[in-house]
Amino acid sequence: MSDAKNTLYYGDNLDILRRYIADESVDLVYLDPPFKSDQNYNVLFAEQDGSRSAAQVQAFEDTWRWDESAAQAWQETVEMGGKVSDALRAFRMFLGDSDMLAYLSMMAPRLVELRRVLKVTGSIYLHCDPTASHYLKMLLDSVFGPKNFRNEITWKRRVGFSSAVHESNRFGICTDIILFYAASDEAKFHPQYNLDSPEYQQYIKERFTMVEAVSGRQFQATSLVNPAYRPNLIYDYKGYKSPPNGWMITKEKMEQWDADGKLHFPPDKNKRIRRKSFADELRGMPIQNLWVDVPEINARAAERLGYPTQKPEALLERIILASSNEGDTVLDPFCGCGTTISTAQRLNRQWIGIDVTSLAISLIKNRLRDAFGESVKYDVIGEPVDLAGAIALAEQDKYQFQWWALGLVEARPVEQKKGADRGIDGRIVFHDDAESSKTKQIIISVKGGNTNVKDIRELTAVVDREQAQIGVLITLHQPTRPMTQEAAGAGFYESPWDGKRRQKIQVLTIEDLLSGKTIDMPPRVDIRTFKRAPKAKKKAADRQQGLGFQD
Repeated sequence: MSDAKNTLYYGDNLDILRRYIADESVDLVYLDPPFKSDQNYNVLFAEQDGSRSAAQVQAFEDTWRWDESAAQAWQETVEMGGKVSDALRAFRMFLGDSDMLAYLSMMAPRLVELRRVLKVTGSIYLHCDPTASHYLKMLLDSVFGPKNFRNEITWKRRVGFSSAVHESNRFGICTDIILFYAASDEAKFHPQYNLDSPEYQQYIKERFTMVEAVSGRQFQATSLVNPAYRPNLIYDYKGYKSPPNGWMITKEKMEQWDADGKLHFPPDKNKRIRRKSFADELRGMPIQNLWVDVPEINARAAERLGYPTQKPEALLERIILASSNEGDTVLDPFCGCGTTISTAQRLNRQWIGIDVTSLAISLIKNRLRDAFGESVKYDVIGEPVDLAGAIALAEQDKYQFQWWALGLVEARPVEQKKGADRGIDGRIVFHDDAESSKTKQIIISVKGGNTNVKDIRELTAVVDREQAQIGVLITLHQPTRPMTQEAAGAGFYESPWDGKRRQKIQVLTIEDLLSGKTIDMPPRVDIRTFKRAPKAKKKAADRQQGLGFQD
């Protein structure tokens, strides 16, 4: 077990946490565990008979169902004793053997491990659905202690629309809950501010009504009168009489502020000298526990990558800046498309990401490359690195093998859910014609089992049906001679980019790909299979500096 930094782990986060992440090695945890909020409310709380086989469970997103696996997780955690055990036993008495209990049973041991890896100065932010937030809060109380609860943050993620817009029996839902807990009283926290909120702009408009003639800076003139009598601070200055109680500052300080242009001298010397408080020196409105200024990612947003539960980087930026320092380690055990990872990298934090799907790991690799180029260095642990590992993955889960293999050639899966694929496992789109904007494509088929010439013929038919330019069969085993002959007989694609003829149907083995061989295709000019993540931009440091919001 180590405290490795900048690492992507492929696998079940409970196993990864126990095997790889050291005690008190993480400064900040953010997690957004999957929860099927669109599921019928009554089904979530309906008792189940537990007969569903654990073998049906393919990924964490399925393990919230009450089955043998969930029952075992409940039992193991209860047998550990302590407050978490008490909470789970109480949940079972109240909820029965329901899918909601399964969700809590799967979350409990993971939260225990996250508590273990957090430093005493660390914090955890759990992003959740309002349907489960109150149960998760009780579970977090049992893990971290009620005294370490800091905030229940409400994030308004939608404006003018909700998932219940067509329902007549409840108000629409436009918010998520983020539960914020500290590891101890020593946890670091940096207040955050918003310069752009309507309330702050109105405050500036109403209070900062004066403008310097030369600089054009807005300011308000604040009192320098001492509220209590201080004889040592009674002095006249530039013809302005001292207040009866004296000034708030010494004469030396008054001279310094005068030299710095921080004093306002009224034309009438019977009035008091006042201090200039400049609007551009304030940080903005202090952020409270209602976040209405971070919109969800819309369909046209540059950072949108097509991942269904993707969160905006602005949301993670606020959390990371509030509860960590540069160089600290940020952990996301459900890292999805990598928003936490990308934001942590941009803000000069170390990071650890864990996900149970190869699809997510592939998305994150592409996102990091697009945003940071070759400057970002990290390790990937858990993915196959040789043929034996690939065979083991194919035997364990054919869908994960398929996603992993597609990631080797940077192809996008046709869909993220299991189901009929009509002979297409992945696609690569490209443009190689300067005189035409037509999008061209490569069709990918992945086979983890035995293959024969029939697979080549089926791929050729799919390529013709889809009017694709190239078809690629990725296979775990070596192709037979009839297969290579059939592929060779399918003809060629001639690219207008360079005039080169490329085999229309290509066969690549996993060994080929692991040794560095790849698809013979036109140069990767304007070719984006995964939607390109925007280049990372550093945020202005001065937004985190200044005098703060003053009244």
